[in-house]
Amino acid sequence: MKRLVVLTFVVAMSFVVNAYAQELKIGAGAAPTENVLKPIKEPFEKATGIKLQIISSGPKVALEDLQKDAVHGAAAGLSFEDWMVLMKKEGSEVKDPSQFQQFVIGKDRIIVLLHKDNPISKLSKEQLKDIFTGKTTNWKDVGGKDMPIIIVWGKLIPGTNSLFVKNMLDGGTVVKDILEATTADDVKHNVASNPEAIGIGPVAVLDNKVKSPETPEISRPIIMLTKGKPSAEVQKLLDFIKGEGQKYIK
Repeated sequence: MKRLVVLTFVVAMSFVVNAYAQELKIGAGAAPTENVLKPIKEPFEKATGIKLQIISSGPKVALEDLQKDAVHGAAAGLSFEDWMVLMKKEGSEVKDPSQFQQFVIGKDRIIVLLHKDNPISKLSKEQLKDIFTGKTTNWKDVGGKDMPIIIVWGKLIPGTNSLFVKNMLDGGTVVKDILEATTADDVKHNVASNPEAIGIGPVAVLDNKVKSPETPEISRPIIMLTKGKPSAEVQKLLDFIKGEGQKYIK
């Protein structure tokens, strides 16, 4: 009887450990979440039996979590060099970048989001720079309706924000009077809810609730980092993304 109890306990613990090992946690920014991880989540889980938990915490927190071994991988729409610069700027400088391995898992384009009833169909770099830095405050000044411009800015998409500021605003400062949002989805929701609004996000968030005017293109790599060699589960994810997952990726 005692042996049976011990055996039952061992089997139960084995099941628990196995179940835990089959859960994959990936911290991510907006671009990998919307373009790669969300689209492949269901087919990946079905194909491998591994539960994919996407933690949309932004690149800073994702990398901090990876360093603490709280996640198995961290992903962002940034080059490795720009990611390290972002971490330093955010007060979380990485002391030993060599501890990470990096893998390109996709490519993203940053787009401007407008309310679907906004008549604007095209915005130049100069117009966007003036809008986001606060020089232009009314849509009529760029060919739109006579209404104030509301800037929607996502606090959990710093990778998207920093690349937009670097390339479109030439490093200028975004106006302080903003409508604060969180994720890229939240930026879209706020733009869709406010006719005066303008925001930015990865191309994957675009749907019939908002519109995107023609603008100069900003594209970026989407990379995943692991601390040292990828675990077996992370390697399965990387292999799936490069293989069957390509038909799901936006």
